[in-house]
Amino acid sequence: MATSLPLPPRVGMVSLGCPKNLVDSERILSQLRADGYQMSPDYAGADVVLVNTCGFLDSAKEESLQAIGEALAENGRVIVTGCMGREAEVIRDRFPQVLAVTGAHQYEQVVGAVHEAAPPPRSPYLDLVPQAAPSLKLTPRHYSYLKISEGCNHRCSFCIIPQIRGDLVSRRPDAILREAEKLLAQGTRELLVISQDTSAYGLDLKHAAWPWKGGPNAGAPPQDVRAHMTDLARALGELRTPAGERPWVRLHYVYPYPHVDRVIPLMAEGLVLPYLDIPFQHASPKVLKAMRRPANEARVLERLVEWRRQVPDIAIRSSFVVGFPGETEEDFDYLLDWLAEARLDRVGAFRFEPVAGAPANDLPGQVPEPLKEERYARVMELTARISAEKLSAKVGRTLDVIVDAVDGETGGASGRSKADAPEIDGEVLLRDAGGLQPGDVVPVLVEDSDEHDLYGVPVAVAAAA
Repeated sequence: MATSLPLPPRVGMVSLGCPKNLVDSERILSQLRADGYQMSPDYAGADVVLVNTCGFLDSAKEESLQAIGEALAENGRVIVTGCMGREAEVIRDRFPQVLAVTGAHQYEQVVGAVHEAAPPPRSPYLDLVPQAAPSLKLTPRHYSYLKISEGCNHRCSFCIIPQIRGDLVSRRPDAILREAEKLLAQGTRELLVISQDTSAYGLDLKHAAWPWKGGPNAGAPPQDVRAHMTDLARALGELRTPAGERPWVRLHYVYPYPHVDRVIPLMAEGLVLPYLDIPFQHASPKVLKAMRRPANEARVLERLVEWRRQVPDIAIRSSFVVGFPGETEEDFDYLLDWLAEARLDRVGAFRFEPVAGAPANDLPGQVPEPLKEERYARVMELTARISAEKLSAKVGRTLDVIVDAVDGETGGASGRSKADAPEIDGEVLLRDAGGLQPGDVVPVLVEDSDEHDLYGVPVAVAAAA
C-alpha cells in the first residue's frame, strides 16, 4: 500500500511598515519554508497567520492593531512580531487570544512560536531529505532590498527606533556581497540598500576589512573590502548579473556625513545609481537642534551644488517633519526658503506625531493640528511645483527605465527611471511596450510629464515610427 506523506502546515503573513520590516518578513518566511512549511496567500488557507507590525508612530501602531484584529477575525490563530512586539502588554490587553508576541528581528523566537502553534510535519521520508533554505521574496523578482545593518546609534528626540531595534549592528561586507550575488543569480536587477543609517555602516566594526573574491575579474586574487559605505557601494557596483550586466545599486537612508561626498564619484563611474535618499527632516538650525539630528551642520546646500556639478542627473529625495514642537513661523519660512533653493527631486512631508516614549513629546511649544495641516499643505504645494518643473525638463530626453509591470491588454507598461525608487517615488508610464517583461531595462524617449510621473515610449518603437 502506498504511503501518504503528511501535508505541511500553511503560514500566512501580513507585513506592515518599512522595507526593513519587509526584509525581516522575507527571512522569517524563508526559514519556515526551509522547515517544511508552505505559504498561504489568504487567511482561510492558513494554519497560522503572522502579523509583522510597525511601531514607529501611533498611527502605525493603530494600523498594526487593526491588522491583528482582522487576522484574528478571519483566521483566529495569530502570532505577532515586529517593532510593536516591544509593547506586548498592549497587544495582549486588546487581543488576549494571540498565540505569541515577539519583537523586531527576533527570527528564532518567531519561528519557534510557529513550530509550537503548527508543528512541522515529521516523516522518515521527509526527514531524510536535506532541507535547503532558499530565500523567499515579497518583492517582485527584479528588485530586492539588501539590509546592511540593524539598529541606530542616534537618539533623535522624536524617534524610538533605538529602543525598538537597539544600537547599530553592521553585517560583515563579505556576507552582504554573498547575499547580493545570490539575489542577482535569482533574477534581481536592482539592489536597494537599506538600514537605519547607511552612512554609519561599519562604524561598530571599526571599518575592518574582510577578504572578498577578485571583484568583476574572474580568476583575480581576493581583495579586502572594508565595512564602510563607500567600499561596500563600490563592491556592489562591481558585481554582475548572469548576463554580465551591472545591477542598479540604490542607496537609501543616507545621512549627510562628510564621507558621503566620496560616494558621488562612484555615481559618475556608473557603479551606483545617481540617487540619494537623505532624511533631512527639517532645515531650520533651531528645529534640527531640538530634533537632535546628526549631521545638521553639513552645509548641505553648498554640497548639493558640488554633487550636481559632478553628477548633473543626481536625484535627491528626502522627507521633512512639519509642526515639530517649538517650530515657529520663522522656522517654517526658513524651511520653505531652503526647499526653494535646494530644489530636491522627491520630497515627502509628515505632520509631527507624538510617539510614546519619545522625548519630543515633552518639548514646549506644541503646534496646533490645524496649523500643522496648513504647513503640510504649503510644503507639498511648493515641492510639487518644483517636481513638475524638474520632470518637464526631462521631456525629449532618453532615459534608461526598468520595467515593473506590463499590461498585456493595452500594450502599456510602467517602470522607473534611475531617479525613482519603487513604491515611494514616481513612475515612467510607457505606451507601445508590447514584448517587454518586468525587469527589462530599456531606453525610453520621454514624451510628457506631470507633477510626479513621466510618460514615454521605448526608443526602439519611436525609431520605427
